[in-house]
Amino acid sequence: MNATESVRPYDVLLADDDPGDAMLVSEAFLARGIGPSLHTVQDGVAALDYLRDPARRRPDLIILDLNMPRMDGRETLAAIKTDAALRSIPVVVLTTSDAPDDVASSYDLHANAYVCKPSDLDAFLGAVQSIDDFYLGLVKLTQH
Repeated sequence: MNATESVRPYDVLLADDDPGDAMLVSEAFLARGIGPSLHTVQDGVAALDYLRDPARRRPDLIILDLNMPRMDGRETLAAIKTDAALRSIPVVVLTTSDAPDDVASSYDLHANAYVCKPSDLDAFLGAVQSIDDFYLGLVKLTQH
């Protein structure tokens, strides 16, 4: 079963301050057909506000950029993974950095995956669709 055959809609929270990358992520999900509901915020403060808002449905997946204003992705990831109410949500770091320290520190903070943003448009769309296939199609997620 893939993401487009799912029995319920999926919610994805994207935290990325680059409007172009956010648009590409959105297009990659939309290209899949029905796909998930994508909510975009521009920094870690807004991501945590979104995640802690009791009026909002908890997302099934968080896609997180490392380099954002106010609160960067590392701080946001640490806050998510130390919060008992949020830590079970899978977090995929999707960032331009391929620095070994960034990769290691993200996994040390319990990121579920680390993906470097490809500079090629088709490769970028393919990477996002692979995240969609794996986390929203193949992996069994917790019910909430």
